[in-house]
Amino acid sequence: MYLAKKNTSLFFRILLIIGFGYFFWLMLTITMEYIPFNTEVSFLMIKQTEVRQRPEYLSFFYVHVYTSILVLLFGFLAILRKDFGSKNFHRNAGKIYIFLILLLAAPSGIYMGIFANGGLYSKISFVILGCLWWFSTFKAYHLARQKKFKAHKQWMWRSFALTVSAITLRMWKVIIVYLFHPNPMDVYQIIAWLGWIPNFILIEYLITKKLI
Repeated sequence: MYLAKKNTSLFFRILLIIGFGYFFWLMLTITMEYIPFNTEVSFLMIKQTEVRQRPEYLSFFYVHVYTSILVLLFGFLAILRKDFGSKNFHRNAGKIYIFLILLLAAPSGIYMGIFANGGLYSKISFVILGCLWWFSTFKAYHLARQKKFKAHKQWMWRSFALTVSAITLRMWKVIIVYLFHPNPMDVYQIIAWLGWIPNFILIEYLITKKLI
């Protein structure tokens, strides 16, 4: 029984690594479109008003894009600490993850949320997402400093659930566009909320059931 449970856990762990690797690669290819600096590709093509009228917008955008891909990577490595080495590895990966979110990724994301496509509803969602992302990460950091590691782990999971909204948002976009063909601005209003709320509900359920 123990061996079967261990094998099942290993199987799902391998699936998790493969799945994350695939979606991380997709996110990396999106990020690479903006290297070197190019204001006329992909997402920036529909943000030319901000690019032209707000000189600081591009700085916040590039900070957010370049740091978020690293946040995804180091957050995942920190979570899979048992597979990648010692406690020091987990601690160092976690420090990078927390530093990038608190100082760069979340603040730049909140700023970009103010100018999100899709109108007021989208803006509210992305700003809330950015604030919750920053707060949950800071809470995890604060609890680790207090050596309350069980609570720290729970808040890190909450933080990472919001981190992967970068992936789930795009997944929902593909599904909604394929099934319903809505107006592009309507899509933004839907995925702005759908990208992170189900993640947060799922992680709360798992924490409540003590499954993580």
